[in-house]
Amino acid sequence: MLDIASDLHRWIQQRHDFAVATVVSVSGSAPRPPGAALAVNDEGTAVGSVSGGCVEGAVYELCKEAIGNGQPVLERFGYSDESAFAVGLTCGGTIEILVTPVRAGEPTRDAFAAFLTAVTKGETVALARTVSGSAELPLALPLVVRPDGTHEGSLGGQDQLTRRAAAEARAMLGVGRTGTVVVGGDGAHCPKPVNLLVESSAPPPRLLVFGAIDFAAALVRLGKFLGYHLTVCDARPVFATRARFPEADEIVIEWPHRYLETTEVDERTVLCVLTHDAKFDVPLLTLALKLPVAYVGAMGSRRTHEDRVARLREVGVPQDELDRLHSPIGLDLGARTPEETALSIAAEFVADRQGGTGRPLTGARVPIHRDVSVATAQLRESGTVYHAHRAPLRTPIPLDQIGR
Repeated sequence: MLDIASDLHRWIQQRHDFAVATVVSVSGSAPRPPGAALAVNDEGTAVGSVSGGCVEGAVYELCKEAIGNGQPVLERFGYSDESAFAVGLTCGGTIEILVTPVRAGEPTRDAFAAFLTAVTKGETVALARTVSGSAELPLALPLVVRPDGTHEGSLGGQDQLTRRAAAEARAMLGVGRTGTVVVGGDGAHCPKPVNLLVESSAPPPRLLVFGAIDFAAALVRLGKFLGYHLTVCDARPVFATRARFPEADEIVIEWPHRYLETTEVDERTVLCVLTHDAKFDVPLLTLALKLPVAYVGAMGSRRTHEDRVARLREVGVPQDELDRLHSPIGLDLGARTPEETALSIAAEFVADRQGGTGRPLTGARVPIHRDVSVATAQLRESGTVYHAHRAPLRTPIPLDQIGR
């Protein structure tokens, strides 16, 4: 839907009723990905596409019906063996399409208006809609989710389910992904699982890797797999080459702190300092720890870490900023190879973003999936918070010793 957001936003401003048909899932040789959309307004004007022409006529009629009766519908289109002219995907694939009416005076319109306004302003925002319904939980219930986890809307008045849906949507928003996710199915609060279509309006989060070493090459590969936009920065041109980092989106030959002074970062940005060289680390970390980024980690032995912290204190970095530093970088996985080390680093910044403990799930008394905004409160109930970068794995840190 993002590719037609400006048209839909204009229809909202012009007070048109309309319906949006959005691709929920695809299989086989389908022409458009999840999130692709076709919309029709109350004057019969259509924008967008869901199939490149195969089923557009049928979807157009579904949209007109939805504008008239106000009822959302989930429709499946696939290849018809009986007739090449039947409604279906002649390319042989199958798509599911959710048709959502957006009419004046209905809550759906308010949610769409909020989402489309944010998109047209270039803000980071997600729209989640139910695509498996029931009498208690109708189709196409909208939920607008912001990067900080705040949300607008409700899934049928079910507060806990709404919070869980918002948390899942926020996780997808964090990596700029559009697709389906399942929430519920845990018995008491939602006996049946609920499928959500989440559309994320956000660029991929940035992962800035400082230090063009072998460990950096492995981290770049894993970071791309996780959906990050990868930048490798090193002042040494002999090491920072495209041949060594073919998966990187950007390779920057510059002193790290000078590059960080000029590039854009946000609350989703991850900074990994792998240089473990004081002439690079100290000016870089002095700046990095002041920035509103998601994660700052630095590689090195414990001795290197102690020396680094002492140098940072000498140049005036305060304790509250030092408390943000993940060093030595990564979780205790017993990693030795560059690939294993990259995994330990990625595991730590994912856990940090999602409020994870870094502990094995076996025997852990914490939810497997939880809202980041309540994760700390849940851990406080048990009297313990875990920070793998400050203590050996599974070692509890008393609450009165936590500095962050």
